Amino acid sequence: MKKLKLDIKDLGKFRLLGGLDVYKNKTAFTVAEGKDDYFSKIYLYDGRKVKPFTSGPKDSNPKFSPDGKLIAFTSKRDEESKEAELYLIPTTGGEARLLRKFKFGINDYEFSPDGKQLAVIAPVEIERRKKKDEDVHLIKEIPFWFNGIGWIYGKRNHIFLVNLESGRKRKLTKGKLNVQTLKWSSSGDKIYFIAEEDKEKEPMISDLFVLDLKSRKIEKLTESKWRISDFVVLDETTFILRMSTLERGISTNTHIYLFNAETKEIKKLTAELDRSAYNSLNCDVRGKSRNPLIYRDGWVYYIATDGPRANLFRVNLEGKIERVIGGDRSVETFGIGSYLVFIAQDATTPTELYVFRDGKEREVSDFNGWIKEYKLSKPEHFKVKASDGVEIDAWIMKPPDFKEGKKYPAILEIHGGPKTAYGYSFMHEFHVLTARGFVVIFSNPRGSDGYGEEFADIREHYGERDYQDLMEVVDEALKRFGFIDEERIGVTGGSYGGFMTNWIVGHTKRFKAAVTQRSISNWVSFFGTTDIGYYFAPDQIGKDPWSNLDGYWEKSPLKYAPNVETPLLIIHSIEDYRCWLPEALQFYTALKYLGKTVELALFPSENHDLSRSGKPKHRVKRLELIAGWMERWLK
Repeated sequence: MKKLKLDIKDLGKFRLLGGLDVYKNKTAFTVAEGKDDYFSKIYLYDGRKVKPFTSGPKDSNPKFSPDGKLIAFTSKRDEESKEAELYLIPTTGGEARLLRKFKFGINDYEFSPDGKQLAVIAPVEIERRKKKDEDVHLIKEIPFWFNGIGWIYGKRNHIFLVNLESGRKRKLTKGKLNVQTLKWSSSGDKIYFIAEEDKEKEPMISDLFVLDLKSRKIEKLTESKWRISDFVVLDETTFILRMSTLERGISTNTHIYLFNAETKEIKKLTAELDRSAYNSLNCDVRGKSRNPLIYRDGWVYYIATDGPRANLFRVNLEGKIERVIGGDRSVETFGIGSYLVFIAQDATTPTELYVFRDGKEREVSDFNGWIKEYKLSKPEHFKVKASDGVEIDAWIMKPPDFKEGKKYPAILEIHGGPKTAYGYSFMHEFHVLTARGFVVIFSNPRGSDGYGEEFADIREHYGERDYQDLMEVVDEALKRFGFIDEERIGVTGGSYGGFMTNWIVGHTKRFKAAVTQRSISNWVSFFGTTDIGYYFAPDQIGKDPWSNLDGYWEKSPLKYAPNVETPLLIIHSIEDYRCWLPEALQFYTALKYLGKTVELALFPSENHDLSRSGKPKHRVKRLELIAGWMERWLK
């Protein structure tokens, strides 16, 4: 009989699978784990068994050469060097060979069709930012920093060609182009790539380009109207694009399109499914994974978020869509060789490797089998009919040792984005809270991904229908589940969920405790201090602070600080450039000045992704703070 309950410190037991690549019957992928820091190494699945392939400690992003004889990967084996390292290793095993170092990192790379070269995307300084011994930053552009990276002004991502034999590199692109991803032509004489031309003036626009390797001439193939994230080359004029037309701004779903570079015509292949063509489910124990777009035998394979599920779909060039890998789960990434391989998880099963062959699916790894010894709460789904008639997906998770007739405190969890979703993915945080005796309530209110563009579009209406949905979810939970103590309900969330937590405590007294994380408290300061604020805020709130100051302030939780009565814990990372530190400081200062009950926890050397990829010891401390605050005020 299972007796163990998941604890905060069990976070160190999770093994995070990701970085998958496939060649015929071989699959390379990464596994990360750690208690003080994350260490990763590459594993191989040969069609029969999974075995470790490299020793780490920071090996990632493996890719097979065209003939399958080599694997390239990035690493950090020289502890004294700050440079990123690119290695090659035979698939038969042996010592890895250092091919090249890159000063500012490696974003991506692809083998040439003949396997003799690598096209590498790496950041470079396009102008000297400061002298070696200087500590003054002279900044001439926006954005000047980026979450998880740091200072980016004066830098752009460019393409380098690296010879596999000599390791010599030569730079192929220059100027202000900011390259994001690339593909070789089948002949190897061209490189197609996606890049931003002007991050300052057109921050949401990216285009498809072609580089002729002989003439070094670059031609732009699209017309600076769309946000393109990935592509497949069918021939020199025909492409599959994964992109957003931005018709509803950031709320627009990313779809799969057929694009003709000569006529500039596009056809939306995924028109029948109003869903984003990527995985937007929340999870706090997943590995870093690619989001593939693969063309095989007339079909384009891609992952899409469909309500609370992230499944694998395929669409043909006529627009027929089929679900390939379904179920109540989250498909993280996939590859196609002699058969289909994918990494997936669900609400009670962390990431594992699966094979889909001859219509049958099989789990081939057991990295997180230890979880089977634990008694876990399974999410119970319920529908909420909102006051405007729209149905909202919602769930509760009971304590694993739930007893009939007992009243339990509850915590409302709110996801970030807002265009992400909760669903059938593993949330360690939720299991920790249920193990501590709390009922967890979570849902996908208006603004969430997975339910179509109209559902997701809350531009200029933050704190309105989304707020109502959340309150109506709590109302329905109390109505349905008599074991929830309505006098002991807390609320927490991060990013947009942090904004909404701030908004909630300024607009209702029904919650007895709140924890806001990586939040927005003031849209005016958010606009001018963060990496995306100068375009995200105008898109979501409307216009800019000079032409819509009243609107920005009206939607700022800071305005409603005098109304706050709920004890509030503010958690923020000092290097969070997505929602910078002043968002936490000014809300904390305002509440202290006004005599409210508030505390502030700041995490050094962490960014916006603390809850997902922060240092394990900091992630443990964060959970201890959340659970401790809720126990203090709800028990």
